[in-house]
Amino acid sequence: MAAKFWPMENPLGKRFSTKGAKGPFREVIGVVQTGKYKNVIEDPPEPFFYVPMDQNYVACRTIHVRTSVPPESLQRQIEAQVRELAPGIPISQVQTMTQALQGVNGFFFFRFGAQLTSTMGLLGLLLAVVGVYSVVSYAAAQRTHEIGIRMALGAEPRDILKIVLRQSVAIVALVLAIGLLAAFGGTRAIANLIVGIKPTDPVTFVTVIVLLSAIAMVACWIPARRATRVSPLTALRYE
Repeated sequence: MAAKFWPMENPLGKRFSTKGAKGPFREVIGVVQTGKYKNVIEDPPEPFFYVPMDQNYVACRTIHVRTSVPPESLQRQIEAQVRELAPGIPISQVQTMTQALQGVNGFFFFRFGAQLTSTMGLLGLLLAVVGVYSVVSYAAAQRTHEIGIRMALGAEPRDILKIVLRQSVAIVALVLAIGLLAAFGGTRAIANLIVGIKPTDPVTFVTVIVLLSAIAMVACWIPARRATRVSPLTALRYE
Protein backbone atom coordinates (compact mmCIF):
# COMPACT_ATOMS: atom_id res chain seq x y z
CA MET A 1 0.00 0.00 0.00
CA ALA A 2 2.86 2.38 0.84
CA ALA A 3 4.56 1.65 -2.48
CA LYS A 4 1.34 2.18 -4.44
CA PHE A 5 0.01 5.39 -2.86
CA TRP A 6 3.22 7.06 -1.64
CA PRO A 7 6.04 5.86 -3.90
CA MET A 8 9.46 7.28 -3.08
CA GLU A 9 7.97 9.02 -0.03
CA ASN A 10 7.93 8.42 3.69
CA PRO A 11 4.40 7.06 4.39
CA LEU A 12 4.54 7.85 8.11
CA GLY A 13 2.09 10.62 8.94
CA LYS A 14 0.18 10.29 5.67
CA ARG A 15 -3.61 10.34 5.92
CA PHE A 16 -6.17 8.44 3.85
CA SER A 17 -9.86 7.58 3.92
CA THR A 18 -11.85 4.59 2.73
CA LYS A 19 -15.14 6.50 2.93
CA GLY A 20 -14.52 9.44 0.60
CA ALA A 21 -12.76 12.76 0.14
CA LYS A 22 -14.35 14.22 3.27
CA GLY A 23 -13.19 11.48 5.59
CA PRO A 24 -13.08 10.22 8.22
CA PHE A 25 -9.31 9.90 7.78
CA ARG A 26 -6.78 7.42 9.12
CA GLU A 27 -3.16 8.27 9.81
CA VAL A 28 -0.26 5.96 8.99
CA ILE A 29 1.86 5.32 12.07
CA GLY A 30 3.93 2.38 10.85
CA VAL A 31 4.79 0.14 7.90
CA VAL A 32 5.03 -3.65 7.86
CA GLN A 33 6.20 -6.10 5.22
CA THR A 34 3.89 -7.07 2.40
CA GLY A 35 2.06 -10.24 3.39
CA LYS A 36 -0.55 -12.72 2.23
CA TYR A 37 -3.97 -11.84 3.54
CA LYS A 38 -6.52 -14.07 1.80
CA ASN A 39 -4.81 -17.03 0.15
CA VAL A 40 -1.48 -18.79 0.40
CA ILE A 41 -0.66 -17.59 -3.10
CA GLU A 42 -1.75 -14.04 -3.75
CA ASP A 43 -0.28 -12.45 -6.84
CA PRO A 44 -0.05 -9.54 -7.15
CA PRO A 45 -0.23 -8.52 -3.46
CA GLU A 46 -3.11 -6.24 -2.51
CA PRO A 47 -2.80 -2.94 -0.65
CA PHE A 48 -3.57 -3.66 3.00
CA PHE A 49 -3.67 -1.74 6.25
CA TYR A 50 -4.13 -2.66 9.90
CA VAL A 51 -6.22 -0.77 12.45
CA PRO A 52 -6.33 -1.00 16.25
CA MET A 53 -8.79 -3.59 17.55
CA ASP A 54 -10.80 -0.87 19.33
CA GLN A 55 -11.49 0.75 15.96
CA ASN A 56 -12.50 -2.44 14.20
CA TYR A 57 -13.56 -5.02 16.75
CA VAL A 58 -13.91 -8.63 15.63
CA ALA A 59 -14.64 -11.23 18.29
CA CYS A 60 -12.72 -14.05 16.60
CA ARG A 61 -8.96 -13.49 16.46
CA THR A 62 -6.03 -15.63 15.38
CA ILE A 63 -2.72 -15.54 17.22
CA HIS A 64 0.39 -16.84 15.46
CA VAL A 65 3.30 -18.10 17.55
CA ARG A 66 6.73 -18.75 16.07
CA THR A 67 8.65 -21.46 17.90
CA SER A 68 12.18 -22.85 17.82
CA VAL A 69 10.93 -26.28 18.93
CA PRO A 70 8.17 -28.52 17.56
CA PRO A 71 5.00 -26.41 17.92
CA GLU A 72 2.94 -29.37 19.16
CA SER A 73 5.02 -29.46 22.34
CA LEU A 74 3.99 -25.90 23.28
CA GLN A 75 0.24 -26.21 22.83
CA ARG A 76 -0.61 -26.54 26.51
CA GLN A 77 1.79 -23.76 27.53
CA ILE A 78 0.29 -21.38 24.95
CA GLU A 79 -3.26 -22.16 26.06
CA ALA A 80 -2.28 -21.62 29.70
CA GLN A 81 -0.62 -18.28 28.87
CA VAL A 82 -3.71 -17.04 27.00
CA ARG A 83 -6.01 -18.05 29.86
CA GLU A 84 -3.75 -16.27 32.33
CA LEU A 85 -3.82 -13.04 30.28
CA ALA A 86 -7.53 -13.20 29.40
CA PRO A 87 -9.46 -15.74 31.51
CA GLY A 88 -12.80 -14.99 29.85
CA ILE A 89 -11.70 -15.61 26.26
CA PRO A 90 -12.54 -19.08 24.86
CA ILE A 91 -9.79 -20.89 22.96
CA SER A 92 -10.55 -23.03 19.93
CA GLN A 93 -8.77 -24.65 17.00
CA VAL A 94 -5.26 -24.73 18.37
CA GLN A 95 -3.23 -26.15 15.49
CA THR A 96 0.11 -25.91 13.74
CA MET A 97 0.58 -23.85 10.59
CA THR A 98 0.99 -27.07 8.62
CA GLN A 99 -2.41 -28.26 9.84
CA ALA A 100 -3.99 -24.88 9.14
CA LEU A 101 -2.71 -24.89 5.56
CA GLN A 102 -4.44 -28.17 4.79
CA GLY A 103 -7.79 -26.40 4.43
CA VAL A 104 -9.57 -24.53 1.66
CA ASN A 105 -7.59 -21.33 2.25
CA GLY A 106 -4.34 -23.24 2.20
CA PHE A 107 -2.88 -25.76 -0.21
CA PHE A 108 -6.02 -27.88 -0.68
CA PHE A 109 -6.97 -26.57 -4.12
CA PHE A 110 -3.36 -26.51 -5.27
CA ARG A 111 -2.77 -30.12 -4.22
CA PHE A 112 -6.09 -31.19 -5.71
CA GLY A 113 -5.18 -29.42 -8.94
CA ALA A 114 -1.74 -31.04 -8.94
CA GLN A 115 -3.22 -34.51 -8.38
CA LEU A 116 -5.84 -33.96 -11.08
CA THR A 117 -3.25 -32.64 -13.51
CA SER A 118 -0.90 -35.54 -12.75
CA THR A 119 -3.67 -38.07 -13.35
CA MET A 120 -4.62 -36.42 -16.63
CA GLY A 121 -0.95 -36.25 -17.58
CA LEU A 122 -0.44 -39.97 -16.96
CA LEU A 123 -3.57 -40.81 -18.95
CA GLY A 124 -2.38 -38.52 -21.73
CA LEU A 125 1.03 -40.20 -21.69
CA LEU A 126 -0.58 -43.65 -21.88
CA LEU A 127 -2.78 -42.59 -24.79
CA ALA A 128 0.23 -41.02 -26.51
CA VAL A 129 2.29 -44.22 -26.18
CA VAL A 130 -0.59 -46.37 -27.45
CA GLY A 131 -1.18 -43.93 -30.30
CA VAL A 132 2.46 -43.80 -31.36
CA TYR A 133 2.78 -47.57 -31.16
CA SER A 134 -0.38 -48.04 -33.22
CA VAL A 135 0.62 -45.52 -35.90
CA VAL A 136 4.13 -46.95 -36.25
CA SER A 137 2.81 -50.52 -36.32
CA TYR A 138 0.28 -49.60 -39.01
CA ALA A 139 2.92 -47.74 -41.05
CA ALA A 140 5.30 -50.69 -40.80
CA ALA A 141 2.54 -53.10 -41.80
CA GLN A 142 1.70 -50.96 -44.84
CA ARG A 143 5.33 -51.17 -45.94
CA THR A 144 5.63 -54.93 -45.46
CA HIS A 145 5.76 -55.59 -49.20
CA GLU A 146 8.40 -52.89 -49.65
CA ILE A 147 10.38 -54.32 -46.74
CA GLY A 148 10.26 -57.78 -48.36
CA ILE A 149 11.62 -56.40 -51.63
CA ARG A 150 14.41 -54.55 -49.84
CA MET A 151 15.35 -57.67 -47.86
CA ALA A 152 15.23 -59.82 -51.02
CA LEU A 153 17.64 -57.36 -52.65
CA GLY A 154 20.07 -57.72 -49.78
CA ALA A 155 19.01 -55.12 -47.24
CA GLU A 156 20.24 -55.87 -43.73
CA PRO A 157 17.87 -55.89 -40.70
CA ARG A 158 19.56 -52.76 -39.35
CA ASP A 159 18.74 -50.99 -42.64
CA ILE A 160 15.07 -51.90 -42.28
CA LEU A 161 15.19 -50.77 -38.65
CA LYS A 162 16.59 -47.37 -39.70
CA ILE A 163 13.91 -46.91 -42.36
CA VAL A 164 11.03 -47.58 -39.98
CA LEU A 165 12.58 -45.55 -37.14
CA ARG A 166 13.28 -42.59 -39.44
CA GLN A 167 9.59 -42.34 -40.32
CA SER A 168 8.64 -42.78 -36.65
CA VAL A 169 11.04 -40.07 -35.46
CA ALA A 170 9.51 -37.60 -37.92
CA ILE A 171 6.04 -38.29 -36.47
CA VAL A 172 7.27 -37.98 -32.87
CA ALA A 173 9.13 -34.72 -33.62
CA LEU A 174 6.01 -33.20 -35.18
CA VAL A 175 3.83 -34.23 -32.25
CA LEU A 176 6.38 -32.90 -29.72
CA ALA A 177 6.50 -29.54 -31.51
CA ILE A 178 2.70 -29.25 -31.42
CA GLY A 179 2.68 -30.35 -27.77
CA LEU A 180 5.28 -27.74 -26.81
CA LEU A 181 3.22 -24.94 -28.36
CA ALA A 182 0.12 -26.17 -26.54
CA ALA A 183 2.08 -26.45 -23.27
CA PHE A 184 3.36 -22.89 -23.52
CA GLY A 185 -0.18 -21.64 -23.91
CA GLY A 186 -1.68 -23.98 -21.33
CA THR A 187 0.79 -23.20 -18.56
CA ARG A 188 0.09 -19.48 -18.90
CA ALA A 189 -3.62 -20.16 -18.49
CA ILE A 190 -3.06 -22.01 -15.19
CA ALA A 191 -0.13 -19.91 -13.96
CA ASN A 192 -1.90 -19.15 -10.65
CA LEU A 193 -2.11 -22.87 -9.85
CA ILE A 194 1.59 -23.56 -10.44
CA VAL A 195 3.54 -23.42 -7.20
CA GLY A 196 7.31 -23.33 -6.83
CA ILE A 197 8.28 -22.98 -10.51
CA LYS A 198 7.64 -20.59 -13.36
CA PRO A 199 5.01 -21.48 -15.99
CA THR A 200 7.80 -21.72 -18.60
CA ASP A 201 10.38 -23.43 -16.40
CA PRO A 202 13.10 -24.69 -18.80
CA VAL A 203 14.15 -27.63 -16.60
CA THR A 204 10.59 -28.95 -16.52
CA PHE A 205 10.15 -28.61 -20.28
CA VAL A 206 13.50 -30.27 -21.05
CA THR A 207 12.76 -33.12 -18.63
CA VAL A 208 9.33 -33.73 -20.16
CA ILE A 209 10.71 -33.62 -23.70
CA VAL A 210 13.45 -36.14 -22.87
CA LEU A 211 11.00 -38.42 -21.04
CA LEU A 212 8.38 -38.33 -23.80
CA SER A 213 11.03 -38.81 -26.48
CA ALA A 214 12.47 -41.84 -24.69
CA ILE A 215 9.05 -43.43 -24.19
CA ALA A 216 8.03 -42.65 -27.78
CA MET A 217 11.24 -44.17 -29.14
CA VAL A 218 10.59 -47.37 -27.20
CA ALA A 219 7.06 -47.43 -28.63
CA CYS A 220 8.55 -46.95 -32.11
CA TRP A 221 11.37 -49.46 -31.67
CA ILE A 222 9.08 -52.43 -30.89
CA PRO A 223 7.17 -52.47 -34.23
CA ALA A 224 10.34 -51.48 -36.10
CA ARG A 225 12.19 -54.42 -34.57
CA ARG A 226 9.31 -56.71 -35.47
CA ALA A 227 9.47 -55.52 -39.08
CA THR A 228 13.10 -56.68 -39.36
CA ARG A 229 12.06 -60.24 -38.48
CA VAL A 230 9.55 -60.58 -41.30
CA SER A 231 10.45 -63.35 -43.73
CA PRO A 232 11.19 -61.95 -47.23
CA LEU A 233 8.98 -64.64 -48.78
CA THR A 234 6.09 -63.76 -46.50
CA ALA A 235 6.61 -60.06 -47.10
CA LEU A 236 6.60 -60.47 -50.90
CA ARG A 237 3.27 -62.31 -50.70
CA TYR A 238 1.79 -59.65 -48.40
CA GLU A 239 -1.13 -57.67 -49.90
